[in-house]
Amino acid sequence: MNIVFIHQNMPGQYKHLAARLAADPANRVVFITKRTDREIPNVRRLSYQPSRKARENAHPYLASTENAVLHGQAAARLLMGLREEGFRPDIIVGHPGWGETLFVKDVFPNTPYLNYCEFFYRAQGLDVGFDPSVPVNVDTVLRLRMRSTPLLLALEACDRGIAPTEWQRDSHPAPFHPKIEVIHDGVDTAHLLPDPDIRVTLANGTVLTRQDEVLTYAVRNLEPYRGFPSFMRALPRILEARPKAHVLIAGGDEVSYGAAPPGGKNWRETMLAEVPLDPARVHFLGHLPYDQYLSVLRVSRAHVYLTYPFVLSWSMVESMALGCVVIGSDTAPVREVIRDGGNGLLADFFSPEDIAAKAIAVLQDPGAFAPLARAARETAVERFELSHCLERQIALIRAMA
Repeated sequence: MNIVFIHQNMPGQYKHLAARLAADPANRVVFITKRTDREIPNVRRLSYQPSRKARENAHPYLASTENAVLHGQAAARLLMGLREEGFRPDIIVGHPGWGETLFVKDVFPNTPYLNYCEFFYRAQGLDVGFDPSVPVNVDTVLRLRMRSTPLLLALEACDRGIAPTEWQRDSHPAPFHPKIEVIHDGVDTAHLLPDPDIRVTLANGTVLTRQDEVLTYAVRNLEPYRGFPSFMRALPRILEARPKAHVLIAGGDEVSYGAAPPGGKNWRETMLAEVPLDPARVHFLGHLPYDQYLSVLRVSRAHVYLTYPFVLSWSMVESMALGCVVIGSDTAPVREVIRDGGNGLLADFFSPEDIAAKAIAVLQDPGAFAPLARAARETAVERFELSHCLERQIALIRAMA
């Protein structure tokens, strides 16, 4: 097969899928992206940059749409270049989030297009309006409808869609649900194994093992969308109740979703100003290399994962595969995977008291919650094992091509 992947942040969700397909000598794989610094063996990377940024004087509702058109135009030029070379894809697989896939069916109208259905923006029932401390005005609502323009056009144009969870599929307009297959990106559970002998050495020389009371929290960036304020407000109660506990917090200070706090600070600085914590016991690790991040999860006795009604993080499934006792937010994306008291615990997203009570219970008596850890790993293996997910993805691609 001739396969074209499109994702501005190569490889994105296609890390394993593109590599698996490229490993087959019968396939020719091209990857269109903005990145210029990443390679996948046997994959031809074509990089682009939009010709310009959206105009500063553009209507505020249209800025994201204009950016999408600029990204789509740049990707279309690369597709036209492939066409002029005589390269004819059997299938195009792309993420529509930045507009890159807007014109794939105009360049290759007879080529099947598989659309990645990660999330659809709405003014009600999902992330916007979930947090009462974040006001929603009429401009927010109207701008959000326009932000979904490239997503809606991709849904109409695609031959099939793929969503990692049922909840993420259901965020899209109902008439399109029949064309969206639910298949997760996959987690390598054969590699992500618990390690009872793990040792983590912190920057201050502290060495932690599975015998220690370790509470973990790991996200791309520390921000409200992933419940960072609620987590921070829970820590004083936890640290007081468990005087030997250490807290490991992995994540950067940028903004992935939502907005930065007012005042020019990041969310870590903002929350530390509100909730002063003992730096000898609360350790901010920043962005970690993947192996170090896995070591943090392996040493965890209790792992907190909180999220708005938004895209479910790979980190939650990875923590389950590693046998963590997950204390997850009682929000729809988490409830799809975690059964309270079955394979994890659920806590009120907005209640530091509830989060703290459940973390304290697990730290105090890990043996009582060991069955939840085993069930969490079983869930990860049964529902998210990488090889099974790849088999389903590739079967869909072959059927379409």
